[in-house]
Amino acid sequence: MYQPQKLETIAQEISLILEKAIAMEKEYAQELRQVHPVYAKSAKNLIHYLAFRNFDVDHLQNKLRELSLPSLSNIESHVVHSLLNIKTIINHLQGKQVVEKIPGVLTIPQSKSLLTKNTKLLLGSKSKNRRTRIMVTLPGIAAKHPQFIKRLLKLGMNSSRINCAHDTPEVWEKMIEQVKNACPAKQRKCKIMMDLAGPKLRTGQMQPGPQVVHIKPKRNALGRVTKPAQVWLAPPGINPPEGLVKAILPINEEYFEQLKKGDILSFEDTRGKKREIIIDNKLDEGRIGLSYDSAFVETGAVLTLQKEQKGNTINLKVGELLPVEEAIILHPGDPLILHKNPRNGEPASYSSRGKLVRPAHISCTLPEVFKDVKVGDPIFFDDGKIEGIIKKAHAEELHIEIIHAKTNGTRLRSDKGINLPESDLKIRGLTNKDREDLRFVCKHADAVNLSFVNDQQDVQDLLDVFQSLNQQVGIILKIETQKGFKNLPSILLKAMQTYPIGVMIARGDLAIETGWKNFASIQEEILRICEAAHIPDIWATQVLESLAKKGVPTRSEITDAAMAQRAECVMLNKGAYIEKAVKMLDRILQRMQHFNKKKETLLPRLNEANQLQLSHDSYNS
Repeated sequence: MYQPQKLETIAQEISLILEKAIAMEKEYAQELRQVHPVYAKSAKNLIHYLAFRNFDVDHLQNKLRELSLPSLSNIESHVVHSLLNIKTIINHLQGKQVVEKIPGVLTIPQSKSLLTKNTKLLLGSKSKNRRTRIMVTLPGIAAKHPQFIKRLLKLGMNSSRINCAHDTPEVWEKMIEQVKNACPAKQRKCKIMMDLAGPKLRTGQMQPGPQVVHIKPKRNALGRVTKPAQVWLAPPGINPPEGLVKAILPINEEYFEQLKKGDILSFEDTRGKKREIIIDNKLDEGRIGLSYDSAFVETGAVLTLQKEQKGNTINLKVGELLPVEEAIILHPGDPLILHKNPRNGEPASYSSRGKLVRPAHISCTLPEVFKDVKVGDPIFFDDGKIEGIIKKAHAEELHIEIIHAKTNGTRLRSDKGINLPESDLKIRGLTNKDREDLRFVCKHADAVNLSFVNDQQDVQDLLDVFQSLNQQVGIILKIETQKGFKNLPSILLKAMQTYPIGVMIARGDLAIETGWKNFASIQEEILRICEAAHIPDIWATQVLESLAKKGVPTRSEITDAAMAQRAECVMLNKGAYIEKAVKMLDRILQRMQHFNKKKETLLPRLNEANQLQLSHDSYNS
């Protein structure tokens, strides 16, 4: 038996929410008039959802559950429609034959249709057996290896991502050409997404170390070699496929072609130890050699090849090697100076008695942030591996005390990310490089990934560039700062003036910027806001990272990938085992879509429930 007083209380609460939704719709009337017709109803629903979340929703949901009424748990994409349905049910339970209506309200099927349409506009067609798309970050080798692209497409890649922070326009163009050529006429098109570098705050260059390569085979706990080190030998300027080998030796071209499988190159390393490299096979324009001993090889070293059948000796000289990258080792309590001018960083210097003579120091790539930093602000380095506090803030340098690092020290190298989550940084989203890169992007890509979107002005800056070029592509808004998250509704309303658009949850920087303890709930809120706006979202950063880079996933990565099914697209970063990662992600997403659709929980049939025999178990067998 329904209690009349409880029903009336719920009806009144819903009426208040509806009144707030209509009031906010009037408040945002100007913004709603400016959105593109494609998003007219979606923008209005977004405002309705924000109104809904102004109330104690948990309290209302508990009341509805107690009366076995719909709890509004999946209301995001059709707010007013669901509220009106509850009111209609309550009216009937109270004996009032009144059907609550507001003209032009989105129904549940209409809202689902809008999200499907908007997702297809931006991300292209889905795979045959999978709802969630897969985006893959292309490595440099994609420009030269069409078979690599074909394998990714066959394994389930739906869109390819090119990072403008790496390579050159010439390489980008070759990558895009390979992707287009790899798509047969009858196959669905693979979308091209290009990531603008944005104003990335990173550590500057370190003092160069010696020009030496350390060849290091893998050994077990007893020190026995379990796998020889692979060495790339080729004329200068010819590099191996990305991630294939760690040791690269450029050698003089005149004798290079004489290297055959089974040849042995003997040499003395920097310690005077006699070592050998055995030529194993030919790959592209280089050779792969194997070494069963550790060796340090420097620029100018001589590798001797004995040609027994010809009775002569050939000497191959090692060309110019890159300097070893120096690093600063930081412990809790250590001082660090971050300086404005671009001089090379150096580790700390100590006296013979262990007394600190000079603190470690390093520069940063965006010196303009110095004016926005104050004493007491936290600072993070290298994806949060190192945490510090600003102790002194001068015009030319920041004095930092390290408060979190590994007890035995954490290495800080050049080109590592710096985050200042509590500093009010005034840097804007588009750099001069981004503006130049946009000329290429508008000509060749389907969408641009806009980095470090903090407010609607960042979106307007991009729209202004589109207008000046008289061209435009789709926009993916990368939300990776606390400011970007807080301004997400206004950012979306501004972006909705064009189409198609989407949101990338850039979880790496976002987790550091918003705090680890807050990140899970913030990620959840972004997914819900996007669903309310019928905007596709992309789950990005470190998805199956260990699998892509090392060939073996962690348990937490598998769970993370399973959760990613709630997004419209999942992004994988490049790695030596990227093909394996795409295959694994494809299987996880296909399986998990039987259990969840967005936030909605599904219950797949159990053929033999007492044995937990899933009806789709045969799918991955």
